[in-house]
Order: sequence, then structure tokens, then C-alpha cells
Amino acid sequence: MKIVCVGGGPAGLYFGLLMKKRHPDYAVTVVERNRASDTFGWGVVFSDQTLGHLAGADEESARAILQSFNHWDDIDVHFKGRTVTSGGHGFCGIGRKRLLNILQERGAALGVRLEFEHEVRDDAELARAYDADLVIACDGVNSAVRSRHAEVFQPEVEQRHCRFVWLGTRKKFDAFTFAFEETEHGWFQAHAYQYDGDTSTFIVETPEQTWRAAGLEAMDQQEALAFCERLFARYLDGQPLMANAAHLRGSAMWIRFPRIACRRWVHWNEIDGRRVPTVLMGDAAHTAHFSIGSGTKLALEDAIELARCLDDPAVPMEEALAAYEEARRVEVLKLQSAARNSMEWFENVRRYTALEAEQFAYSLLTRSQRLSHENLRLRDPHYVAGFEGWFAERAAAQAGVAAPGGPTPPMFTPYKVRSVLLKNRVIVSPMAQYSAVDGRVGDFHLAHLGARALGGAALVMAEMTCVSADARITPACPGLYTPDHTAAWTRIVDFVHANSDAKIGIQLGHAGAKGSTRPMWDGIDLPLDEGNWPLVSASTQQYLQGVSQVAREAGPDDLERIKLDFVRATRAAAEAGFDWLELHCAHGYLLSSFISPLTNHRQDAYGGSLENRCRYPLEVFAAIRAVWPLDLPISVRLSAHDWVEGGITPDDAVAIARLFKAAGADMIDCSSGQVSKEEKPVYGRMFQTPFADRIRNEAGIPTIAVGSIYEADHVNGIVSAGRADLCAVARPHLANPAWTLNEAARIGYTGAAWPRQYRAGKTQLERNLERERQMQAAGSGLSPQQLAARLLEG
Repeated sequence: MKIVCVGGGPAGLYFGLLMKKRHPDYAVTVVERNRASDTFGWGVVFSDQTLGHLAGADEESARAILQSFNHWDDIDVHFKGRTVTSGGHGFCGIGRKRLLNILQERGAALGVRLEFEHEVRDDAELARAYDADLVIACDGVNSAVRSRHAEVFQPEVEQRHCRFVWLGTRKKFDAFTFAFEETEHGWFQAHAYQYDGDTSTFIVETPEQTWRAAGLEAMDQQEALAFCERLFARYLDGQPLMANAAHLRGSAMWIRFPRIACRRWVHWNEIDGRRVPTVLMGDAAHTAHFSIGSGTKLALEDAIELARCLDDPAVPMEEALAAYEEARRVEVLKLQSAARNSMEWFENVRRYTALEAEQFAYSLLTRSQRLSHENLRLRDPHYVAGFEGWFAERAAAQAGVAAPGGPTPPMFTPYKVRSVLLKNRVIVSPMAQYSAVDGRVGDFHLAHLGARALGGAALVMAEMTCVSADARITPACPGLYTPDHTAAWTRIVDFVHANSDAKIGIQLGHAGAKGSTRPMWDGIDLPLDEGNWPLVSASTQQYLQGVSQVAREAGPDDLERIKLDFVRATRAAAEAGFDWLELHCAHGYLLSSFISPLTNHRQDAYGGSLENRCRYPLEVFAAIRAVWPLDLPISVRLSAHDWVEGGITPDDAVAIARLFKAAGADMIDCSSGQVSKEEKPVYGRMFQTPFADRIRNEAGIPTIAVGSIYEADHVNGIVSAGRADLCAVARPHLANPAWTLNEAARIGYTGAAWPRQYRAGKTQLERNLERERQMQAAGSGLSPQQLAARLLEG
């Protein structure tokens, strides 16, 4: 086989040497447009895991790389005159030039042909000139080959929001260092790490608007260096900053990060009757933000995988390249997702600057969501213990209770809202059960909510409870519009208060255009076969096109009546003894239909601008706040993203949250979607938490995070980083009412508050463990599900 690699960076060089090592008879050529001695970077970073991959692929080059590395375990975060250090991170730095030299020397020793000062614009002509069977396009971020075949590769290139510059310094940093400095124009941050015996990389980054306001756009290279030296003088110890891109003039040294993703990675050229593939690799195919140091990692791992896929000459080329693209696409997607999280954190540093240094540093460390609370504990138990002790003391002081006297998982710290003291940060999320009769809750709800109140959560939220018969989603939904309903709810509230130390809340709502439907197991969102009732919405609307009833636009009389229905239900909730009230303004129900431009097309004072669209929900909120006890909290559930073009965006959600905060809301419950069937949500672990993060830290109001939160590790990380104050957990509580207690046991925390009847003598955890040992010793033969059920029986 004859192979030509376009680009003499890490991807092309490493792939060339790997293929030559595996197949000495192959002709492998690497062509590079610059000279052998040219390089325009400083140092690159690898994790210990990446080094392991390199050692497995080619031990000789890996050994040479390792011998040239500067290794460190610590990360230092400098913020507002404080330094927070955490260890155990296991990173290595190496000069980019040294890395390229190692790969060049190793490739040449194996017989790879290296050609420099060779500009390539046409991959087909290149393939013809070298009689190539395979062309590898690894010509970087500004890939000419990718641009040439853009209709095939279908690249998405997104220029991001910060300006940054790669610099160097003789100051030697003992740890990977993040330094944050505030100016009159905004915040700047530096990423610094040592990569050889006397040199460190020093990246300076700031949002575009701050960069322009500081005048950097008009500065030449030396003026910009002097500006950065003054700004970060306390970290440089008198050492100057250096630039090694003399070919870039003035503000051109400051660049914006291009986030690149390609839909396809392989193009086939027809050359003299042969089909010759051109394959993207490295930055030509994808980029990952420098803040997680993974661009070179991705390039080298691309090379490893492609060499593996091409190892067997008997495998058809089409099949081998399809396997390469499939394998790498998944890994790249995961890393790009983490890199996006990290990149967006640094683009929005200002959002987090109200945090104290301890929490700011924790937020930075966990910004990508790859590093969790328990990951941090494994890396540096001392750091996590210190942070947990700090967080627990702070939480206790805020709640007005005695500090625990030692580290406590943040999930199990108290939280106080008005007069309501929650024993931990876990909420049982409102979950529709479709088990009421004529709006009346019964024994099913007593068992459902009572069991979860005994299961360790701090707050149990009843499902959306409708303020009138025609406000119900289905005939099986609960209501709070008759004295009989109030009495039924009082029974459940009294049980929770008498038998647990959990609080119980109720969510009030009106289904709007999504009402008069069947229970979900009979056909979700489908109208009733008979007995339908008329529907109203912000504007005339049919939720399911051609299927649902058409809801008419609510008129002034409708709006007044519905507001009074909410007031009546609020009074009833107070009479029933609920501790917490939530107003449902999400998921396309009536109040949500006013907020979203997808469903509000009114021409009166309740339509048009965002402020006008929020007017009626705010009027309802003001009315219920006026009759709900002042010492008890009200939260508001919002859809922070409609996931439809032209709908509510996270930017809008921050503005909406500010309006409800001004009206007296205590918390925002941050959900998303379900406003339109055209939605295209992006699901994933904790996928809605970024909405809670933005609203909490930009609107300045406490938040509840929801959505794919299913481990104590998730809750601990969310709360610790200040992304939300509480976490609402739904499906895990359906599967296991004692999820909170089980998670406490799983992470080894025995200080959780147990149901009252278990407090004397042995704790429930001790009882469960003893019972499990007895069952195992007796060879019970039970399935895991049966064993779990028996354990939960106590």
C-alpha cells in the first residue's frame, strides 16, 4: 500500500510511523507545508491514561515522549487573592516542538518519508503524483482538503466567544495553574503549565467584548504582551511573556476557538480508474477546546484507531474506513461534549464570580462533567474532606442549625427556605400517577407519597394538582377544588408529618390545551373517546395537529376565573397543611402557553414581548402569593428551553426567572420542553442542570435541578459546584422509594436522617446489612429484585 499524509503534525506523523511499524513494506510519505524546525505552539498536555494508550501503540516513541515530559498532580486555582489546590490529577506537559521531533525521528528510523515545504491544495492531484492508495488529510483546523470537499464532509465550524493567545514564559509553574483577574472591562483568565525544564505555556483568554473594551484589538504584539504581563504580574515573578508566532501581526495573535465537527470523515476520489479514499484525521475532522487539553490526544488516538482498522490487508478498504469512523465518532463526540461544557464555563467566568473561592474552584474542577465528586475524592481525599467540611459549615450557618462537626456529603447538608428547613438537598419530583377519582386522591397516593417520605428525601412533591375540573390533564388527575379534595390531601399530609421528618409540597397547575386526554398508558396526549370538556389556552391551539381538541383563546372572563381558581386551590393547600407550593408554568400547560412564543400569538397586553407574555402567569403568582402563608415558600417550574427554533431559549429563561424573583418567588424549578411536538431535545446525564446553573448564577435566585439525576454523585456535584441548591429526582424514586437512604449507604454515609421509627437502637442501614448477611448465609436463593424488596421491608 502507498499512503500519503497531508500535514506533518502529531496526527500525520504518528499514523505514518504506526503504519510503517506494522507494515514495513508499505510506502508511507508525510508532506508538510512548513519547515521541519517550524512550530507555532508551546506545550501540549496529556493525561496518564493517554500515555498508556501511546505505550500500547508504540512503546519506543512513548518512552521518548515520557522522558521529555514534565509531570504534575496538582491544580492551583487563583481567585480573588485566594489559592485553592487539589491534587491527584496526573497530567504531563511536553513541548510541541519536542513532540514533533520525537515523532519525526521515530518515523524516519522506520522508513517514513518526510517532505517539508510542500503545500497541498488538491488531494486528488497528490494521490495521482504519489500513486497513492490512501490519502490522510490531517492538515489542521484550517484544512484545505476539508474545505475542498465540504459538500461531502459537511463540516460545522463554530467560532466561539472568547479571544485567546498562546504565550510562553520562563516562570516555572509547579502545578497546572488557573489564574483569574478582574479589570474595569471584565474578567481575564490564564491557563499555565510547565512543559520542560525551564519553560511554561501561558494562555490568556477573555470574552470578545472584554478584549475589545480593553483596547487589545488595536495593540501590536509587544503592547499586548506588556498588557498581559501587568495583568498577571503576581503569578509571573518578574518573568516576561513570550510569543513565538512572529508571522502574526497586531491583534491577529488573538484568535477565537473554532469548534469543528464533520458529519462524514471519508471522501472517495476517482483517479485514473481507481477509487482512492481521502480520510480526515485530527483537527481537520474535529476540535476539542484547549481547556481540557485534548486536541493532540484526539489526533494521536485517531491515528491509533485507523492503523488498527487498516491492519489486516484482507479487510476491504471501505469496511476498514467505516469501522474507523464509527469507532472514533463515538469517542470524539463524548470528548467534544465534555470540551463544550468546559469551553462554555470559561466563556462565562463572570457568571461564577459571586461564588466564594472554595466553590468557584470546585465549579472549575468539575466544569466538564467528566470529573465527579467521587472522582475528586479518589484523586485527593484531603481536598474533598476539606471542601465538604467548609460546605457543611456554610450550609448549617445558612440554615440556622448546628454544624455537623466534620465532613458531610453536600447532598446531606440542610437547606432553609423561609421557615421551611429541609434536612438534605433531595426532592421527590412531582410525578403524574393518574390514579385519582373525580379529582380525589386516595390510598394509592397515601402509599406512593408516604413511602417516599419515609425513604429519606427532604421534600416530597405531589404531582400537578389541578385547580378546577376543566383544568385536569386526564379524568384521573388529582384536584384541589372541593372540600372533599382538601380532606383527602389533609390525610396524606398528616401521615407524612406524623411519620417522617420530610416536608411535603403541592404543585398547582392548569392543563390548558393539553387537557381532556387519556391516562398515558391508554395513549399519551390522545383525547378522550367520550366526555371531553372544552379547552382554553393563551391562543387558539391544537397540541397534536389533527388529533387533539382545538383549544380556544382564553378571554378576560376566563383569565379572571382561572386566577380565582388558583387562589381557591392555594387556600385549600394551606388548609391541608402543605409545607411548600409550586406554581406550574412549564411543559406547555396553560401558564406555560402564555410564556412561550410558540403558543402565544395574542394581540392584547398578554402577548408580544417577553414581559407581556409573562404578565398573566405573574398575575396568577401574585394572587397566590398574597394568600399563601408568608413563612412558607413558593417555587415556580419553568420550561427553560423549548428545544424548537423560535421558542424559549436559556437566555429567555434567565429573564423570566428575574421577573418571578422580583414578584417574590423563592426558587425556580428548571425543567424544559414538552411545549411543542416539534421539539428536539438533547438528552444525557444531568442534561437540564445547565439551565439551573445559568438561572441561579445569572438571575441570582435559588434553583432546583431536574432531569437524569440518578446518583448521589450527581447530587453532590451539582450542589457543591453551585449549579443548583436542590435536586429533584423522579424515576429513581419510582423504582425505589428509599433511593435517598440507599444512596447514602452506597457512598458510605451513615449520618442520613432515618425515619423516626428506626431511630432507636440499630439504624435501618444496620438492620438491612444484618438481614442481608443472614439471607446470604442461609442461601436464600432470592433474585436481586426479591432480595431488595425483602431488605426494604426491614
